[in-house]
Amino acid sequence: MSLSDSVNAKAIESGKHVITMTTQAGSGHPSSGLSLAHTVVLLLEKRMRYDPANPWHAGSDRLVLSEGHAVPIVYAVYADVGGVMGRSPDQPKTLTVEDLADLRELDSMLDGHPNPAEGFPFFDAATGSLGQGLSVAAGLGLAARLRGVDKTIFAIIGDGESREGQIWEAADFIVDQRLTNICAILNCNGQGQADVVSPQQSVEMLAAKMAAFGWEVTTVDGHDVEALDATLNRAGATDKPLAVVIETVKGWGAPVLQAKGNHGKPLKPDQVDGALADLDSMHDKLGIARDATDGLGISRPPAEPAALPAGAIELPPFDEGIADAGLADAVAKNKLATRRGYGAALLALGKADERIVSLDGDVSNSTFAEYFAKQLPDRFFECKIAEQNMISTAAGLAAAGYIPFVSSFAKFLARAYDQVEMANISRANVKLVGSHSGVSLAADGPSQMGLLDVTYFRSFGSADDGRGQPACVSFQPADSVAAYHLTGLMANIDGMCYMRTHRPDVPLIYDKQARFEIGGSNVLRDGDAITLVSSGYMITVVLKAADALAADGINCTVVDAYSFPMKAEPILAAAAKTGGRILTVEDNYGGGLGGAVAEAAAASGQYTVQIMTCRRIPKSGNSPEDVLSLVGLTAEDIANRVKAALD
Repeated sequence: MSLSDSVNAKAIESGKHVITMTTQAGSGHPSSGLSLAHTVVLLLEKRMRYDPANPWHAGSDRLVLSEGHAVPIVYAVYADVGGVMGRSPDQPKTLTVEDLADLRELDSMLDGHPNPAEGFPFFDAATGSLGQGLSVAAGLGLAARLRGVDKTIFAIIGDGESREGQIWEAADFIVDQRLTNICAILNCNGQGQADVVSPQQSVEMLAAKMAAFGWEVTTVDGHDVEALDATLNRAGATDKPLAVVIETVKGWGAPVLQAKGNHGKPLKPDQVDGALADLDSMHDKLGIARDATDGLGISRPPAEPAALPAGAIELPPFDEGIADAGLADAVAKNKLATRRGYGAALLALGKADERIVSLDGDVSNSTFAEYFAKQLPDRFFECKIAEQNMISTAAGLAAAGYIPFVSSFAKFLARAYDQVEMANISRANVKLVGSHSGVSLAADGPSQMGLLDVTYFRSFGSADDGRGQPACVSFQPADSVAAYHLTGLMANIDGMCYMRTHRPDVPLIYDKQARFEIGGSNVLRDGDAITLVSSGYMITVVLKAADALAADGINCTVVDAYSFPMKAEPILAAAAKTGGRILTVEDNYGGGLGGAVAEAAAASGQYTVQIMTCRRIPKSGNSPEDVLSLVGLTAEDIANRVKAALD
């Protein structure tokens, strides 16, 4: 049997499964899946070098389905090759055709969009929020290059989603990094969800755009098996990254699915038989025997590469790491910003373990990821001003076993909150660090200040990731000692972490051997009047307020609540000694630390919580004190609030 006959026969059979499973599920995107039938059959049954029985194989070619809603066609073909599913290699399960009927069921590993965390490790990242897959492929490509592995990463992208700016961030980045192991397949079926795609996303325009970005580009009929196979055969063997622009028919083989407006609509049960008959009739139209079942012969991957290190990463002592970063004099002067403590720890971790990689968005001389970049340039990736691509690229690196630390201004990371959430759905082991957080940034003004990040990342910490641990752990170090040790803690947490650092230099508060934990807090002062709870830069301000109050005979307990999800018991225990009176202080908008303490206090019913936050949109000021005065968060404001509370 010819290659064309074999692929067409399997495309027909897989297309029938797509129609059946989506109708049975009552939801899904059969028309998109059918447009990709030939492409997916060629990739999974012939072109990709992988082992269906071992989707965790580190040497395998990889497929990123950015057009995540088309996933039923991948499930159908993966069942045909007997691919293995499972949440870990210790729990393998062969996907059968019968399992396809479980699509989108609560207890099924076949999610409505790709999701490796739910048991489909053939994929490396959750997709479906469109425009992110090419960036994930970039991360996988970087990881392959770091490990010296000859593998190709294929990314299937829809024409409609190519309107997303992140696609072009990724296209730029891949050329910047000379990642010739990436093959982008742009599926041009001409239809979006509500209407046809813009002429700007036509075959011709997308080919021209990719060429302008520096890619080698080929256009091909996505249902012409021989031409498509010859084109895919060039993946990984070109001097530039390869873009294959395929022209396809949405709903191929099933006319009932080809009309505009069928996106995301499974057939009704009484339409299924007719559609299956139409697909069957393609055998006659294409001159293929109806019992054609010949296999195509999957190319197995090369031997597994040497394993990456495993286990905990030991962070050197504070003084050693600080000295290596050239910060010993600053420590001696007792004036060092938390962002520098982070930079020193990142460098120390990178020297301790090759899994540590660093990504930054053109601000490494402000986040101080530059310490890492200068000494470990092979594992530092400059992503420029493209935060969305940076986060998804980090997710790809994490999927390949690396531990990426992603640095930018906390405000700029907010552009990528969707990408952060998608990485979180993947359970990506990504570490995010937002510098210049809060209003202490001062002169640069609110366009540069991270004021929403605490609440956003705190919300992740309230959810279980399905493995009995928080979906995200976040930290707010008060000084460079805390920043240094918390960075080391982040590296050894298996899951997403976020840390916010600040710009101004502050005195060292903690002993250099201080210990920290997830959800932890530390009592910095003991008193009997009221318990002041704060974190990050505001700890320095709160301590000043406590000193002023002590001079007036008012002794306050001061608690540094540096982590979410917060362990409330120690904080409430401290507050019990101050008559149940609590005042929280933070330099961001509401819903963060104050909300967490208030929720815990409300559950007990024995405490009174007052909250001080940034109550108005700030503006530029010459110093942190200027802006703190504007938003009502100076040491004097805090002291006055305490006195009012006690009165």
